[in-house]
Amino acid sequence: MDNLDFLMNRAGEILRRQTPLLDREKLAAYVQSFLSRRDAFLAITRRHGSPLYILDEPALFDRAYRFSEAFQREIPRINLFYALKSNHHPAIASRLAGCGMGLDVSSGLELQTALAIPDVPIIFSGPGKTLPELALAVAHADRVTVLIDSFGELARLEQAASAAGATMSAGVRLTNDERGLWRKFGIPPADLERFMTDADSCAHVMLCGLQFHSSWNMDPERQVAFISRLGELMGQLPAHRRTQITFIDIGGGYWPEAGEWLQEAGTPEGRLRQCLQPETFGTSGPYGYPSTPIDLFAERLGRAVKAELHSRIDCRIFAEPGRWLCHDAMHILLTVIDKKGDDLVITDGATNAIGWERFETDYFPVINLSRPDRQERPGLVLGSLCTPHDVWGYGYYGTDIQPGDILLMPSQGAYTYSLRQNFIKPVPETAVLSAAPDQI
Repeated sequence: MDNLDFLMNRAGEILRRQTPLLDREKLAAYVQSFLSRRDAFLAITRRHGSPLYILDEPALFDRAYRFSEAFQREIPRINLFYALKSNHHPAIASRLAGCGMGLDVSSGLELQTALAIPDVPIIFSGPGKTLPELALAVAHADRVTVLIDSFGELARLEQAASAAGATMSAGVRLTNDERGLWRKFGIPPADLERFMTDADSCAHVMLCGLQFHSSWNMDPERQVAFISRLGELMGQLPAHRRTQITFIDIGGGYWPEAGEWLQEAGTPEGRLRQCLQPETFGTSGPYGYPSTPIDLFAERLGRAVKAELHSRIDCRIFAEPGRWLCHDAMHILLTVIDKKGDDLVITDGATNAIGWERFETDYFPVINLSRPDRQERPGLVLGSLCTPHDVWGYGYYGTDIQPGDILLMPSQGAYTYSLRQNFIKPVPETAVLSAAPDQI
């Protein structure tokens, strides 16, 4: 079989495969959970206008409590660090710090945001840390632990710490995928003992931890597999090296329990079909892949940590939740500005508020708070940017849609606010939806 035949057969397999449809009843119940708070959303819009980011404080506190409770039950000696890159709004960071979490930062800019919050412990991860960034970490060595990404970074950290006359606590990242683009992160596990030997010669770096991370975890299997591999690695280290390690960071990437929601163009078969018929879009679905409840995540990871790590080494466990905590903690409010046809409206807010063409592939319900209904009706809901890719959705939940209507885009807390951009239009302001009505 030549390559063309192979590709044609694979294309046929993809087109015949059907991504699961979202359960419409569950989706309607999700929409209803926001309609039940309709008055609060409308009140905050009257006070602050639109477009508007809404920081949903009760949702944030609920997610923080649920995540902490689940993991502390299964791994009592665990420290949680909120991954700031998922949403770097200072109010989210400060509220989670108030819940007892530390902060995980990936740049000098994020480190400055974290340092503005008094007393919060910080881990500084990410590749390619510059000397000025490392110097900032060293200047706050009482609060910051650097997760070193390479042999070169170890040398730069020693240079920065030596210049300051300080000693820096540090861990090293181990790559859990040595193929392709993921080689960017960390060192191969096989190089760990050599790295620890090099660190011995760095008088100003105290290497005391390990870290790994995998993203987009719909279930815990990849994390469990690497914890098992890490346990084998710990068993091979000399005893004095094992006692040197006081923490192991098992990363983040926990997917929210609702699962991944997709437009047709976000599915494998939809992407291929759109290449063959580019004029079709948003004609079916929505689709979705399920995710694992956080209690089961914690149970599986806790069991792996106990069997593979704590049986060999006495250390604390760190974790870096981001998306799971902030996904439901921020929403976007919009106003319909123009109706250009029965099936097309334009809103005052645009997708520069989320920074990318998210809703061409990802699905979230557009909820018309002004004319509420639990049924979705077809119609293009587009933003006000001078580009056709400024899409909010291909339908809306409401009895009708007209200029002046207030629309809610729920659960836009993760990797939207942090990706916003001043492209054509300014980014929205932020208002806090508090548990106390008089604080709206």
